[in-house]
Amino acid sequence: MGAKALKALSCAVQGGDAPDGMRILTVLGARPQFIKAAAVSRVLRRRHEEIIVHTGQHYDDNMSGVFFRELDIPEPDYNLGAGSGSHARQTAAILTGVESLVLSQKPDCVLVYGDTNSTLAGALAASKLCVPVAHVEAGLRSHNRRMPEEQNRALTDRLSSLLFCPTVTAVENLRKEGITEGVHNTGDVMLDALVYYGERIGKIPKEEFFSRLRGLFRKSPALDRWYLATLHRAENTGSCERVAEVLAALDRLPHPVIFPAHPRIKGIIAELEQRHGYKNCVFTEPVGYLDMLFFTKGAVKVITDSGGLQKEAYLVGTPCVTVRKETEWPETLAGGQNVLAKADRDDVYAKATGRAPGQKSADAPFGDGRAAERITEILSSWDFSGDAFRK
Repeated sequence: MGAKALKALSCAVQGGDAPDGMRILTVLGARPQFIKAAAVSRVLRRRHEEIIVHTGQHYDDNMSGVFFRELDIPEPDYNLGAGSGSHARQTAAILTGVESLVLSQKPDCVLVYGDTNSTLAGALAASKLCVPVAHVEAGLRSHNRRMPEEQNRALTDRLSSLLFCPTVTAVENLRKEGITEGVHNTGDVMLDALVYYGERIGKIPKEEFFSRLRGLFRKSPALDRWYLATLHRAENTGSCERVAEVLAALDRLPHPVIFPAHPRIKGIIAELEQRHGYKNCVFTEPVGYLDMLFFTKGAVKVITDSGGLQKEAYLVGTPCVTVRKETEWPETLAGGQNVLAKADRDDVYAKATGRAPGQKSADAPFGDGRAAERITEILSSWDFSGDAFRK
């Protein structure tokens, strides 16, 4: 019934009768979305046809292709090749490409993840053509509208008919904004991924992960304790001074720092390295998800501005320092498992070396690792007929 209702709702695209399962167009563009999709697609494809669209927002192989290979995600059916550029240019390119595919593929639903330009463009293209939108990771709020991600997630939620929330807090955020229909607390699909892939990394020799980090053993042959650090948010990487402050703190830490460098920050790091010659930081290319999960689980602490990484650190029990003024994952702050820090060398250093909590809270705010099953079940039974679009 849900599939037929979905088909009937598609006002701009006409086709035959709906098949037994739905045709779902999944829009992906950035590495965190590939990981989430790996968890959902594994379950979704048992009952429905899925068409994967890679927008090309992350186009470097270390940020894109490696994830499809190691996570056993089906190769994308389409790659839009949007690439980099200003927010307006990138969003417009993705919007145009997704619109064309919605018209040609006639999906019953468009599935989007997270808070990137790909997310918003996919949702907007579908909504304009009266195709229902389902948003995985709905309801997150940092309450900082200067963040492009905050704008993307809030607008996508307004366009979505189904809103899959990872936590009770996300559900409450939507309620405060007057969004209550189609809202479901499914739990977090990242926890699904951690459970599934965590078993896999336990079977891989430790040396295999370290062998992929060029120069690491030259710096510390008997490495058994390390920090993990990343920076990529525009609020930090847009300023060479901010990056310099964070790196100055990292270079003073008592253990080596593994630092996979996002393409956005590689040029700044190269410039600062020439000036300061950091001895404690091991700068590498971005690494795959399995490597990142291994280094996160084994780290003394994680220092990052990534929303996804701070949550993953929480889920595996590794203390985290988040170099931001606020977080869209307030659940991670409970008990001091995650702490916020200014992009200041003294503040970052103090919090990175400060005493960590003995263990994370016994609460399970992110669910039980079965979010993908709930999402698939809701999609399979949902009736989109009537007033399905957000007013």
